[in-house]
Amino acid sequence: MSISTPGGPERRPTVVSTGKKPAAGRPAAGAKPGAGKSATPRQTSGGKGKGPKKPIAPVKVSQGRAWGPIALWVAVGVLAAGIIGYGGWAVFEGSKPWEKRAAEIDGIVDYRAKDEKLVQGGQHQAGTIKYDINPPVAGPHNGAWQNCMGDVYDAPIASEHAVHSLEHGAVWITYRPDLPADQVAKLRNRVQGVEKTMLSPFEGLDKPISLQAWGYQLKVDNADDSRIDEFIKTLRVNASVEGPTALCNQGITATGTTPRDAGNMQQG
Repeated sequence: MSISTPGGPERRPTVVSTGKKPAAGRPAAGAKPGAGKSATPRQTSGGKGKGPKKPIAPVKVSQGRAWGPIALWVAVGVLAAGIIGYGGWAVFEGSKPWEKRAAEIDGIVDYRAKDEKLVQGGQHQAGTIKYDINPPVAGPHNGAWQNCMGDVYDAPIASEHAVHSLEHGAVWITYRPDLPADQVAKLRNRVQGVEKTMLSPFEGLDKPISLQAWGYQLKVDNADDSRIDEFIKTLRVNASVEGPTALCNQGITATGTTPRDAGNMQQG
């Protein structure tokens, strides 16, 4: 028995889905011709397709260098190098024998090299002594030394006592009595309270200021001369011929150019 459907025998067949996708390149059943094809790319004036756009690379913005921190680090580096360099130089200078450092002081006179007999030491002699070098730097001297514990004398002292102090390692600074007060004050500041130094005026100097250590002498024109400090630093204590323990206290504290013979003070 035939079953008739509306529309007569020429009906559309029922399409049953199988769950499968149509093969590549083939349109699905019932699809219109041309369906599934990709759209035609736009044509350029030359007729060729314009491919996909390339990604745009980010533009790098060049920033100026931070010169402030760089300059700071450079300055720190230079300072550090300077400190290290100075430290090395100071160590090198300090390692030199004091005699060599003394010889490098401009204008210094080394009487140790000139007259070995003059600087022998231990030549005690009573009374007034005539010295060929003034102020004297060595030679015979009184058995009592001048106190040299940073003593500042406002009047001349006896050379016979002062030379004994030099033998003990003192630096004796002398100056013309007419040296301006401000210059004397600068010398005073270098001496006052410094063991194994002493200061006094001295008549007849051919230079305004004269410094003495045992066997050494330096004459300068003013108290601002940096060689004064170098002389004290190099020769104080070092120039002693009796060692660093030789006394500078318990000496003569009086002024006056006539020596005071102390019969019981014949120490070193």
